Parts: sequence; C-alpha cells; structure tokens
Amino acid sequence: MISFPAPLKSTAADPAALDPEERMSRDEIEALQLTRLQHTVKYAYERVPLYTQKFDDAGVHPEDLRELSDLAKFPYTTKEDLRQTYPFGMFAVPQDQVARIHASSGTTGRPTVVGYTAGDLDRWSTLVARSLRASGVKPGYKVHNAYGYGLFTGGLGAHAGAEKLGCTVIPMSGGQTERQIQLITDFQPDTILCTPTYLLTIADAMRSAGIDPRSTSLKNAVLGAEPWTEEMRHELEVSMDLDACDIYGLSEVMGPGVAGECVESKDGTHIWEDHFRPEIIDPFDDTKVLGDGEPGELVFTSLTKEALPIIRYRTHDLTRLLPGTARPGMRRMGRITGRSDDMIILRGVNLFPSQIEEIALRIPALSPHFQLEITRPGRMDELTVKIERREDSTSDECKTAAAELRAQIKIHVGSSCSVQVAEPGTLGRSSGKLRRIYDLRAAEAGLVQS
Repeated sequence: MISFPAPLKSTAADPAALDPEERMSRDEIEALQLTRLQHTVKYAYERVPLYTQKFDDAGVHPEDLRELSDLAKFPYTTKEDLRQTYPFGMFAVPQDQVARIHASSGTTGRPTVVGYTAGDLDRWSTLVARSLRASGVKPGYKVHNAYGYGLFTGGLGAHAGAEKLGCTVIPMSGGQTERQIQLITDFQPDTILCTPTYLLTIADAMRSAGIDPRSTSLKNAVLGAEPWTEEMRHELEVSMDLDACDIYGLSEVMGPGVAGECVESKDGTHIWEDHFRPEIIDPFDDTKVLGDGEPGELVFTSLTKEALPIIRYRTHDLTRLLPGTARPGMRRMGRITGRSDDMIILRGVNLFPSQIEEIALRIPALSPHFQLEITRPGRMDELTVKIERREDSTSDECKTAAAELRAQIKIHVGSSCSVQVAEPGTLGRSSGKLRRIYDLRAAEAGLVQS
C-alpha cells in the first residue's frame, strides 16, 4: 500500500473556497515541501531503477536531503530519460495500480509515457480545479473545453478539473472551428479552455461569419500549452470582451494545473508549491541554481506523485521565479519567454517568437498572425517575418508598419530581418499548438547537394 503524506482537506461544502494550502505562509509551504520532498526522493530511489542508478552514479542518497537546498545535489531528469525507459520503465507502481496512461506524440522520436494512479488523478483534478477557480471560473459555469482529448494531457486533464470544480463541461476538443463557433453560440458557455492562438483563430472565424466576438456569452478564457505575451492577452480581452488567464503544465510533471494565474492580479501563474518544488538553473551551466528573480530554465520536482515521481525535471522553459501576490505563500512564474531548445540563434543573437509577438502587437496595422522563416541562401542565416495585416489597414499603413517592425526588431532583439506583410487569412491557423518557426536551412542544403 502506497503511503504518501496526506494532502490537507478542502472545505467540501464550498468548492469555491480557497484550499488550505493556498492560505499558507511561505514558511509553512517550505516546511511541507521538505517533508514531502524527503519522502518522494526516497520513494523514487527505492522504486524506480533509473533513479537508483542515477543517485548512485552521482554519489548521493535520499538521506543526504536534509534541507531544501540539498535538492541541488541530486541529478536531473530529462526527456531523454523517459524515452530511454520507454514505455513503463519510469513507473514506480505495479501495472495494476496504474489507472491511466498518457503519452506525447513522439513526432521527434520515441514518445514520453506518463502514468497516474487513482490518487494521482484525484490530486491532478484538484489542482486543475484550483487553477480554474483562481482564473475566475466558478462552480456552475458552463465550460467549453477546446483542448485536444486523447493521449495529450490537456483535454482530459482540463475536463476532470472543471468537473471537480462543479462546472458543466462541453467536451468539444480541438479543431472543427465552425463547429466550435456553433456550440459557443448555441450552448452559451461562460468559459473557454484552449491555446491562446486557437482562441485567436476562433475570434477571426467569428468575424468572417459575421459574428461579433464580443457578443458571445464567454466571460473568461483559461489559456495554456504555448507561450504568450501581455500584448496577446490585451488583444484577446479587447477583441472578445473577457478575462484571459494563463494555466501552466507539462505532461512529464503532471499535465495542466501545475500553476495557475489569478484573475484578480493577472501577474503570472502561481506555482502550486504544495505539490511541486521549482528551481531555476542556468541553461548553459546546469551546475548553477539561480536565485528568485533571475531568468533561466525551469526545473520541477514532484512532491506527491505516485505512479511517476519526477526528480529535477528539466522543462527547457525559460522564465524566472517571483514572490507570490494573490497567493503570498506560493511563488509565481514570470511569463515563459521561450524554450531553450526552441531558441533561434541568428548570427549570434538569441531570438524567441514571443519577442516578435510582443513587438508586432504594438503596431496597429499588424495582426497577431505571423510566421518566422529561417533560410541560408548564402553563407549567412536570414530571418523573414511573415505577418498578416489587419483588415482595416491600408497599403501605405502596411509599408510603414513593416519598416517599423524591422526597426524595432533590430533595436530590441539586435538582429536584422526582412518583413513580408501578408493578406488577412493567408497564413496558417492554429487548431491547438501553433507552429511559429519554419527552419528551411536543412531543406536548402539538400537542394544544393542534389
């Protein structure tokens, strides 16, 4: 029988009330973290052969973890570890105790597989419910869930959390944008769950269908699964007349609900630190654990997971840790600026799509729909920003806007680029996670060789 430190109980009579942990002081949170961390590290060492080997090879033992800072002595877990132990080598429980399995798409190699006990699923739905409540969703709301269902954790994870909160769930899943609009019009949901770029797609499709996006019943949107900026939030809130909040998660750590943004502050997601211990490390020197406020790569250790405990998982997400505000005991994540493995290095300059989005959305003639193409026609890499104009922008305004975007990218990013302004609706749209970067260098090299 698995024996994890019991979570505190929420007030069952009032699902909208804060969980007790959300009211904890910073000292209380860290005391709880240490107890749960010591248990988890010992549990992983004894039950997962990979961790037994990793800890032994690093010369550390669970008993070496006497205070929170000692976590830095332990080795990292990477996506490659999960791929090498495919499919079930990271599981810490027998197969008959695994209640559900999720997996990544595996488009770039073996998929990463994650498992959940019944207890894991209960804790997961509780944390998603907490995240949704923090973002303004209330019991009794109708929730239109446009995250993808299936092996991806987003759809089922968000669904269970909304039900746990006491909402009515409309399990639409992703894609079929016309059908999405029909259900939003007919069913009158209060909340929509999806990626921020897909909500843009829905808003654009509404306008094309003669529907004012501001006229819908939607009060709030809880958006995640991809980085987005404050400028994107403003775009969505103004165009759809709703509150837009962030939700963060990744399947290897749990799924959606690792952190959630509070509607009253809208200042970044609060990490639910009663279940996860975050660190920020230098992505170029992983021996350095950075202090709060310093930007770097986000690392997570689970504190209560049974089927798949995860120790110091390198997310590759770039952010920083900040003091809590609406939940003072829980630290916040700054906006994800990008991923260390998705960073474009263009002639020695580090560049992320979110930087382009932030700049472009400050220029009135330009829309949020853009793509980045990287080519190497000669010896030097070149970046082309393809971006749609807004419907009401003139030809002269577009020329001015393109010149301004080029200049602002040069000033704020430090790299030259070309800008092509496209007609509305001509660039690809998202039905889930949107592809922003098209690296054509390898294709060009192949053409040259042939």
